[in-house]
Amino acid sequence: MDKTTSAILLISAPDKEGLVFTITEYIFQNKGNILHAEQHIDPVNNIFFMRIEWDLSHFLIQKENILSSLQSIKKHWNMDLKLYFSDSLIKTAVFVSRDDHCLHDLLYKIKNSELAMDVQLIVSNHQDNETIAGYYQTPFYFFPMFRENKKEQEQAQMKLLTDHGVELIILARYMQILTPGFVRAYPQQIINVHHSFLPAFIGANPYKQAYDRGVKVLGSTAHYVTEALDDGPIIAQQVVNINHKDSLQNYIEKGKELEKQVLSFAIKKHIERKILVYQNKTVVFD
Repeated sequence: MDKTTSAILLISAPDKEGLVFTITEYIFQNKGNILHAEQHIDPVNNIFFMRIEWDLSHFLIQKENILSSLQSIKKHWNMDLKLYFSDSLIKTAVFVSRDDHCLHDLLYKIKNSELAMDVQLIVSNHQDNETIAGYYQTPFYFFPMFRENKKEQEQAQMKLLTDHGVELIILARYMQILTPGFVRAYPQQIINVHHSFLPAFIGANPYKQAYDRGVKVLGSTAHYVTEALDDGPIIAQQVVNINHKDSLQNYIEKGKELEKQVLSFAIKKHIERKILVYQNKTVVFD
């Protein structure tokens, strides 16, 4: 096996004594070297969560057989298991409208190996960001959206995503509400970012609304998209203090900077397989 490849196992199960020993013993007996191990217990719901990663250099079980070799353990402990490999880049699509700050930040970080993923395409309902896509040599697809053609356009988008084997969709300030059918097709595979004023300042120009009200904190939230608008499991949030000296332009600049930071943090956690979702919440490991 490739010496640089590791296996990542995400586990959730009813909490019982012996869970950690069972998993670590399985890895040890098959000559795996544990690289990282983190766990968390939700005492209210009695749920055990774990992320464990091990080197496959000398592992006795072939990659394609690891999951099946864990079936008896899974059944005995009533586990939910998800297995990933470090050498597998997630095929990604970025959806964007007119604002370019999140898109530019993501593509720059990918180019500089700060985010390890495979952006297959950029999808937009405007043509403003086609130049940026060209600069980063990423295919750009324009889907003009109107109330009359939304269903037809989304079907075309979904076919495009399927043809490219897309596993993750990033809404990098994509100013369209996805239909329930679209969202259901990609459970926990769509990450969105927005300002954290919701539901107080909903709709257009949230920073102008916040400026007019004189708020003292700006924030941003990244979350998985669900059918309930802006109510999916939260992955990351960040805030910055402001005061009466800040202009509207300061609000906008600081808000955009937060959006970039929060979105890239959430994506990094997702592609590193460090997130477990339960009950519309997340466990996000270090």
